Amino acid sequence: MTSAVVIGASGGIGRALAAALVARGDHAPVFALSRSGAPGPDGTEAGRIDVTDEASVADAAGLVARAGPVGLVVVASGLLHRDGIAPEKALRALDPAAMAELFAVNAIGPALVAKHLVPLLPRSGRAVFAALSARVGSIGDNRLGGWYSYRASKAALNQILRTLAIEVARTRPEAIVAGLHPGTVGTGLSRPFRPDADAPGIFRPEESADHLLRVLDGLAPGDSGGVFAWDGQRIPA
Repeated sequence: MTSAVVIGASGGIGRALAAALVARGDHAPVFALSRSGAPGPDGTEAGRIDVTDEASVADAAGLVARAGPVGLVVVASGLLHRDGIAPEKALRALDPAAMAELFAVNAIGPALVAKHLVPLLPRSGRAVFAALSARVGSIGDNRLGGWYSYRASKAALNQILRTLAIEVARTRPEAIVAGLHPGTVGTGLSRPFRPDADAPGIFRPEESADHLLRVLDGLAPGDSGGVFAWDGQRIPA
């Protein structure tokens, strides 16, 4: 049995994903990694990872490697806002330092995770590397504008995943690389924009985790490199 790794397991979606994977029992152990290293859901193995620090990513990979091959990696970490960082409504609000931080967390971070964890995927058999993306990262679907830094960081992530899929297919032809759009989920990330977590169209983290794992279950190697919404629909690049 291969292990599963959830990065960003202290967040709403990440924690729900880790708990759902334990309940499923398809992977063991289930690593719940976060920047704090705090204990994850029951049945998981906690660990620390800071996706903006390559040494931290390498250390986390070393922890995971001791359990043997990895069958599933989900990068559920991400940044949209915090003190001093908020989605831009217009170009005049662009802040280069904030933009760099969004790229560090949303694009460079998952790339570093791939650099150190993809080598742990088995060379034969099904394996999955996935990262939470966002519909607003789609260039073809951008009709509203705004949110320059977040949009661009997720578009960069989508390109990284596509490029990774091409490389991974050369040595692991049954592996799948995918981006996942979870929809609007009632977590701290969405709260400033959708404060009513019970409003229609807003998923609970547990619902979101079920949706995303169902999407991954339905993907085949031919889908590798794509970005998929919570309902399984492919999102245009």
